[in-house]
Amino acid sequence: MSLQSELRALDADLLTTMPAWIAAAMFQADLALSGSGIFETAVKAGDQAPDFVLTEARGGVVQLSHAHAAGPVVLSFYRGGWCRYCNLELRALQAILPEFEAAGATLIAVSPQTPDESRKTVETNDLAFPVLSDKGSRVARSFGIAFDLPVALRPIFTSLGHALPDRNGDESWVLPLPATFVIDRGGSIAFAHTDVDHRNRLEPAAITATLSALARSKAA
Repeated sequence: MSLQSELRALDADLLTTMPAWIAAAMFQADLALSGSGIFETAVKAGDQAPDFVLTEARGGVVQLSHAHAAGPVVLSFYRGGWCRYCNLELRALQAILPEFEAAGATLIAVSPQTPDESRKTVETNDLAFPVLSDKGSRVARSFGIAFDLPVALRPIFTSLGHALPDRNGDESWVLPLPATFVIDRGGSIAFAHTDVDHRNRLEPAAITATLSALARSKAA
């Protein structure tokens, strides 16, 4: 089953249990975010990827510039392990990881969660790639994809057990847009995908196609 099929199946399942007023509040929040100008601030293909050093869920640190010096990097920003859509995406990326590695690419996932929460995400989804903790969403801000969760949604998140200050270890209510970037050896962004609707994610096959195109351009 494709990632898109799994996402739509999850949509259908949640719609049977989610109160209509919560679904409406989330829809309005997406509309407001779409009109906020965040797409203009987000880094795009052709931009230089901001460098960073972040803590990895299993310990140690990862520096982006060191990673892309060795080959292309697939950089995935996700909201957190509490997000069922994010878990579907992470598992889909894990499934296609051998293809990324065959192309000489490194897969890295980033969220604002604490290291302990990131470690739970790794264990729950059996992930074999680096999962990094972006404390305070500093890196997400540098990529132009961080936003404040609307005040109207905060009690909803709290009632669902997803109070962001608890999950992320600070007092902010900041999340990243779900986003995927393919970064070449020189640190340039070769491909960028962002979406204000957290239910929409990039099909992993599109990433593989970008990596193949990078390999062809290098060989030419």
